Amino acid sequence: MFILGSPEELNNRLSMKDRLTFGKAGDGLVVAEIDNPHATASICLQGGHVTAWQPKSAAQPVVWLSKLAKFAPGKSIRGGAPVCWPWFGAHATEVGFPGHGYARTVPWAVTQAVSLADDATQITLELINSDQTRALWSHPCKLSLEVVVGRTLKLTLTTGNLGDDAFVISEALHTYLQIGDIAQTRVLGLEGCEFLDKTVAADGVRRRQEGPVTFTEETDRIYLNTTTDCVIEDTQLARRIRIAKSGSRSTVVWTPWTEKADKMGDFGPDGWRTMVCVESANALENAVTIPGHGSHSMSVEYSLEN
Repeated sequence: MFILGSPEELNNRLSMKDRLTFGKAGDGLVVAEIDNPHATASICLQGGHVTAWQPKSAAQPVVWLSKLAKFAPGKSIRGGAPVCWPWFGAHATEVGFPGHGYARTVPWAVTQAVSLADDATQITLELINSDQTRALWSHPCKLSLEVVVGRTLKLTLTTGNLGDDAFVISEALHTYLQIGDIAQTRVLGLEGCEFLDKTVAADGVRRRQEGPVTFTEETDRIYLNTTTDCVIEDTQLARRIRIAKSGSRSTVVWTPWTEKADKMGDFGPDGWRTMVCVESANALENAVTIPGHGSHSMSVEYSLEN
């Protein structure tokens, strides 16, 4: 059941005292605010977009949001955990279709919100299909996102095929993680994996990761056929962020570096230095075929380690 309406109506129907409330951000976008014994978090109902998560034991947020992020109808938000679906990157045949699909810029509705036995908060959202979305994706389907905010942050993206014919999706949870300094950060867990370097994608050459991923320039890589955990090792903040996933066979690692971030205009001065994207995905040959009346779920869980 979709639960729609203004923040006031949502608060009347779904508010859990002070643990889950609804308000507005930017140009009137509805936002769910979670504050439970374990953590705080924010979710924008446009895009089903988690924009913040910070355990109460942490001095700094774990999910990064740009100080210049715009909350505007039909626009993507810089930071958080954008949902890239039903295609990742550019559309295979339609040049005019939006990059990374349309899920991150259209309305979603709350279908459920509950407090779990361990005091975590679970909220489930569903993308609202419309003439606009069907013009971009004609397959009958249901897309939902379950968010569990607790000692860890767990996101589960589920695609249900409501028709008789199979279809293929590529997807990602394009999560921006907060770090102290990109130059003092490395990503573990991808050693030995084959990847496509999108900064030189024209050559189509696959490379193999040697040692941890480190950063000295723009990095945009799709690591293929990997289901292992990744760990962001952050020297400056003296912490590690663990990313554990299931239903995902690709991992994307991205930092725009100076020139590209400046062109984008919504990172702020040196904002790119304090973030890195480690994305759980199904891309390229790891795209997923969903049979008629079948479903596919991709889950990722973020946890903080000292």
